[in-house]
Amino acid sequence: MELGANFDARLEPFLLISKSAKGAGAAKLIQDATSAPGVFVFAELLALPNIQELANNEQHAPFFSLLQLFSYRTYKDYLENKASLPPLNQAQTTKLKYLTIVSLAAERRILPYSLLLQELQMPTIRELEDLIIDAIYLDILRGKLDQKEQQLEIEYTMGRDLEPGKIEDILAALQNWASTTESVLSALDQKLAEAAAHNVKVQAENEAHEKAYTANLKEAQERQKGDKGGRRPQPFAPSNSDNMDVDEPSMDGPKIRNRK
Repeated sequence: MELGANFDARLEPFLLISKSAKGAGAAKLIQDATSAPGVFVFAELLALPNIQELANNEQHAPFFSLLQLFSYRTYKDYLENKASLPPLNQAQTTKLKYLTIVSLAAERRILPYSLLLQELQMPTIRELEDLIIDAIYLDILRGKLDQKEQQLEIEYTMGRDLEPGKIEDILAALQNWASTTESVLSALDQKLAEAAAHNVKVQAENEAHEKAYTANLKEAQERQKGDKGGRRPQPFAPSNSDNMDVDEPSMDGPKIRNRK
């Protein structure tokens, strides 16, 4: 199951109540929704006409801004605009810090403790790690605490609501990514085609070499056989210079003719 798959269902009861909520009732509904356990997405509630009307009501406009804060902003935004927003209870403060981690993770996969301590205004590393562990338990994010390197390694996070105007930026980023991916795939296809052509050429050269080697070897073997079959032994015939005149022996004893 994907992270945050059931978060929309957690908002459903508040959507049903909001159909009849106006003015102070709608403001109270926002307080309840942003404090409720397990409710981390607010786009559908924010888009309702009677909730949108709060933006034009001087008395209740801060609650509309509060809902915007929980939809797509961070704890740092709250601190910077604290004077114009309703005060947060403990449940709201903790929830907004969870959502702030999600927003930070959208910008970088490795979150140093030093950055988180500053953005979340956490007094100690132990409290920060407890907050992160709770967020993992609530299925808000998946990651690994690296205490040696003092950092949080993000694997996945839930998705937050999109701020108006941000969808165009996301579409542009996706189009750029798709274009880059297409270029990379095209380059890879070209390299694969070149490699395949090279392999075919090498294989053809190897086959031609093997064929020539086999033909040469066969020719040499046949020539060797022909040489062995055509040879005959020649009788020994001493040369004239080596001939010696020897008189036959007489009764008086051997006679040796003087050699010149």
